[in-house]
Amino acid sequence: MKIIEAEAVTDAVRRMAVDAAHHLEPDILDALLAARDRETSPLAKNVLGMLIVNADIASRELIPACQDTGICTVFLTLGQEVTIRGGLMEAIQHGVRLGYEEGFLRKSVCDPVTRINTGTNVPAVVHIEVEPGDRCRLALLPKGCGSENMSGLQMLPPSAGIRGAMDFVVDTVVGAGPNPCPPLVVGVGMGGTFEKAAFMAKKSLLRPVGKAGEREDVARIEAELLERINREGRGVLGFGGCNTALAVHVDVCPTHIASLPVAVNIQCHSHRHKQVDL
Repeated sequence: MKIIEAEAVTDAVRRMAVDAAHHLEPDILDALLAARDRETSPLAKNVLGMLIVNADIASRELIPACQDTGICTVFLTLGQEVTIRGGLMEAIQHGVRLGYEEGFLRKSVCDPVTRINTGTNVPAVVHIEVEPGDRCRLALLPKGCGSENMSGLQMLPPSAGIRGAMDFVVDTVVGAGPNPCPPLVVGVGMGGTFEKAAFMAKKSLLRPVGKAGEREDVARIEAELLERINREGRGVLGFGGCNTALAVHVDVCPTHIASLPVAVNIQCHSHRHKQVDL
């Protein structure tokens, strides 16, 4: 049995919260560079260059890559042979709280009724999954709400089929226009239930940008969705061009014979995410 102290969880979350705000991961940086190189619109190519420079300045000078430092979603994959000694949930929330204080990051979490700010950027949203083994993996996804607000979920009838599901994804992304700050990473969950589809859509954003799904049929759906979205020409920050989205990640799950849930979780060009194994 592996024992991990709750304080180690807190420290890992604290570091990820600070690092995610300042340092974009290589996968999103490489995707932005590739988008700039293939962009056909001079205006969009220029804007992509600015986004890349912005990311470099943020990393070098420890300035948040975006002023909206988001609401944190934490994914914890916990092996059955791991014991967390201490309060696990409080350890995660305390790590977010400390990270946002230490990094001087904007605190954007408020009560949905009173709209009073909590002043700490907590509570974070926490998802825990249990698996065999002794691995403890933490992933943190700070989600700005310019993109989050443009996400959607539809409970389609099975008669809509995969074509209807794909039409919903494309309509959601294209209808969002410039609001989610494209170029985007688009997470899609198909199947399961209402909440499972939304969970899969968000978790798929943790996949390396542009890494195809493991199933060949799902990978083909991803490629077609990306082509259809970019064909619409909304482009970088809505200025046109061929890079509305950098990638589409689709996760699927068996569902009820009478249902076809489809969720779309949109992520902006400032795709902040960190992951660590304890």
